[in-house]
Amino acid sequence: MQSLRHINSYRPYWAKRFGTAPVLPMSRAEMDALGWDSCDIILVTGDAYIDHPSFGMALVGRLLEAQGFRVGIIAQPDWQSAEPFKKLGKPNLYFGITAGNMDSMVNRYTADRKIRSDDAYTPNAEGGKRPDRAVLVYSQRCREAYPDVPLVIGSIEASLRRIAHYDYWSDKVRRSVLVDSK
Repeated sequence: MQSLRHINSYRPYWAKRFGTAPVLPMSRAEMDALGWDSCDIILVTGDAYIDHPSFGMALVGRLLEAQGFRVGIIAQPDWQSAEPFKKLGKPNLYFGITAGNMDSMVNRYTADRKIRSDDAYTPNAEGGKRPDRAVLVYSQRCREAYPDVPLVIGSIEASLRRIAHYDYWSDKVRRSVLVDSK
C-alpha cells in the first residue's frame, strides 16, 4: 500500500512555464495565441464573460488555471444548434456548465410569469440571450457536440434543482436536473 501524499506534492496538470493567460480564451484564435492545441476544461455560461471575481465562471476558471489546467470559456452561446459549443474544440477532461450568476428562469421571467426585457449579466442589458432552464439546454447541446465528453454542472440553478422539485413557471413537479442533463 502506498503512503499518502499531500495534494500539493503532485506535479501541476499543465507546464508552469506557460504561465497564466491574460484572459481565458473564448476562440480558437485566442487559444492559438497562447500556444494551446486544446483546452482541458471548457466552461459554458449563460453570463457574459468578464474576467472579474464578481463573475462566477471567471473565478472558477482562474482557480482551475492556477491548478495547471488549460481553461476555455464559451459565454452566452447560441443554444439553437451545437455548433457554438464546438468553437473551442473537444475538451480533454470535461465541460463545466452553468446558467450563470442567476437562475435562468428568475433571470428571464418576473414573478407574474412575464418575460423580462433586460438581463443584468448581458452586454447592454439585452434580454433573451439565454434559454429557459439553461443548464439543461447547454448540457443537451454539449452532448450533441461531443457525446463522449463528461459534463460537470454547477451554479445556483443546478443546486436548487438537484432533487425533484415544484416548478413555479410550469406549475408542476419536475425531475432532478441531474436526470434531465445526462
